[in-house]
Amino acid sequence: MNKLFAILIIGIFAASIISISTFSDQFADAGSRKKIHFTQTITSSQDPGQGHENHQLALILSPNEGTIYDGSMTFTSSEPVQIVVLHEINSQEAKGQPTWTVDGNTIYGLSLIDLQEKSGSFEFTGAALALHSPNSKEFTSTVSVDGWIRGQPTEVIMQKIELEKEEPSLLLSRTNVPATIPMHKGIYDGEQILYIITDGSDEEYAKTLTEKQDWKVELAHPLTDVPEEALQKIFIFKNGVKGDGIYGFQDEVLSSTPQQESEYSALSSVIEVTWKVGQKEIIFESADDVIVAEEGGRIEFNETGIVLNTPQIVWPNGQLQVRSDSTITDDMPYGGGQITEINEEELTVTFVAHRGWGPDGRTIYYIVTDATPSGPAEMMGVVSSPTSANLIAHSSAVDLFQFKNGIKGSGPLGFQAGIAGAGLGDENYSPMWRIYLVEWNDSESAKILETKSDIDSFRADDMITVSIARPTNSDHIVNCPFIDPFQ
Repeated sequence: MNKLFAILIIGIFAASIISISTFSDQFADAGSRKKIHFTQTITSSQDPGQGHENHQLALILSPNEGTIYDGSMTFTSSEPVQIVVLHEINSQEAKGQPTWTVDGNTIYGLSLIDLQEKSGSFEFTGAALALHSPNSKEFTSTVSVDGWIRGQPTEVIMQKIELEKEEPSLLLSRTNVPATIPMHKGIYDGEQILYIITDGSDEEYAKTLTEKQDWKVELAHPLTDVPEEALQKIFIFKNGVKGDGIYGFQDEVLSSTPQQESEYSALSSVIEVTWKVGQKEIIFESADDVIVAEEGGRIEFNETGIVLNTPQIVWPNGQLQVRSDSTITDDMPYGGGQITEINEEELTVTFVAHRGWGPDGRTIYYIVTDATPSGPAEMMGVVSSPTSANLIAHSSAVDLFQFKNGIKGSGPLGFQAGIAGAGLGDENYSPMWRIYLVEWNDSESAKILETKSDIDSFRADDMITVSIARPTNSDHIVNCPFIDPFQ
């Protein structure tokens, strides 16, 4: 919880010099005046003033009884801010004017200059100086002050207002861990692709692929119903030229890559290809070549109706972003890339697996491979896949709840870890996630939520607001396969 310290230091001086510890190294003696001259970067914290609990305050010059500051200030800030100047008064002098107080006893007149700008200059005279925001979003400002502190009272009371921000936080153990996943070779227009297989819509097919790649392919029944406009094609060869393909023949052929952003999908409709007897077997290098051969009667298609999640790692002229720092820690930034290594010799890729909660509170780990719209995708360092927006109102996407305030933690927005609407083994599990945002109506009342029923209960009690995420006013779907990073 936030702890407010109002420290009253009382001393008796006779013809002495006032000293304020916070800025003592920035003052120069000038009789009864002290010079103030400094540049300082300040991060705001909760405004300690009564009635301002949901506001943010960056205190520049602390209030000191019997002392007046005057001078000029220039500032720049990460958010539009207001300028606050406090004036020393007693409670009897308030008489309806705007005031500011921490404890209801010591009261200041309040001048609030509502610039609503991110930068500016201002001349001030008063007992304290601060920047202020009327909302709860933290901001950072750099200020330069040039002025004087005036006054040499016999009795000096210095009020140093400190907001010691011991915000509640929850950092799960093994919050982020490495997950090394086997890659497969594929072909697009004669060039190599490297991709992974994480999920499949058919149980037997998922088991077969698990055995072949020695890494578990999870069953995701809802992928069966993915609309055609959200799919690409993957041609898997059952015979023909020997090679490194899934069945021991030529590499799989895919119909798009992230280079064709408007067409690319990590979700692939499986078409099994078999050469007819007596045909001269060749290596196909494009989807168009495969389709022409089928139309010419040289091969047969088995359109299985099976959908695989096949995120591409390397493609012609591109690859997934590799993090600049490959060290995986519990408190590492969420953005900046989701993989730490692509090993093309060993055909493996190492992802950062993020920890969260399943709907019943069980631990889950997930990786992130692609997303829509492009803004969140770029922030996370993954592929943009606009075709995924076709799933926003579809049963093949499942709800994933992320927190935008409350308890600090390892979630993508800096708060507690998210909660999924389905987990591995659930009938409705899918790697395609429709993101909802959970916001505490009173962040001071925030608690750790661990299950979907927690969310439903607190929502029913009007303690949280749940809304669908629409960054840049766009449909938001993220491909987050749940995995076992310890297999």
